[in-house]
Amino acid sequence: MDNAIYTTLNRQSGLMREMRTVANNIANASTNGFRKEGVVFAEHIAALGNQEPSLSMASATGRITNLSQGSLSQTGGTFDFAIEGEGFFQIETPQGNQLTRAGSFTPSAEGELVSLDGYRLLDRGGSPIFVAPDAGPITVSQDGTMSSQGAPIAQLGLFVPTDPNGLVHQGGTRFSAEAGVEPIETYVIMQGFLEESNVDSVSEITRMIEVQRAYEMGQTFLDREDQRIRGVISTLSR
Repeated sequence: MDNAIYTTLNRQSGLMREMRTVANNIANASTNGFRKEGVVFAEHIAALGNQEPSLSMASATGRITNLSQGSLSQTGGTFDFAIEGEGFFQIETPQGNQLTRAGSFTPSAEGELVSLDGYRLLDRGGSPIFVAPDAGPITVSQDGTMSSQGAPIAQLGLFVPTDPNGLVHQGGTRFSAEAGVEPIETYVIMQGFLEESNVDSVSEITRMIEVQRAYEMGQTFLDREDQRIRGVISTLSR
């Protein structure tokens, strides 16, 4: 197969992966705590030797997560928490502790605060947070201290990955940190608020159109190359 076809097929594969990423961003534009993702394209150049020009191949296997702050919306929910600035809540999952910016929690039947997926929210020390059914009105100060009738009962903790480049998207609004996490000393948590997705739907739709056009151009090139090769084979076989 001609090198130009190899290169174009490789490019088409990367564009398709980017299209899926953009589509996922748009689908989660209304998901609280969602972080939009992008695809990282890399170019690899190899020498062919024998005075032939080098071969350039592109790949799009890398992904990057945009951690910019999303807008805060007021809900008034007792166990709705929004983060201002950096940091993540830590939740306990079957795959190990993970991070999330989605701050909507609710007491379980056992009285433990859990996420919408049923995963337990962990406090600053890494333990589940328990709220007694008869605790009365719950208030949370901006430093994460949770109180009932003026008496502190727990402190919400915020964490960041030890290696900023080691954040791995596990699905939805959840991330894992391969090198572990460390607590943040100073942070702001807003009770009765939720952080919205940081996806800009207009820019994502614009990007989707650009990717689609680039993909169509590549497909047109492949179709023409196919016709050219068929023409050469037909001529030589006469």
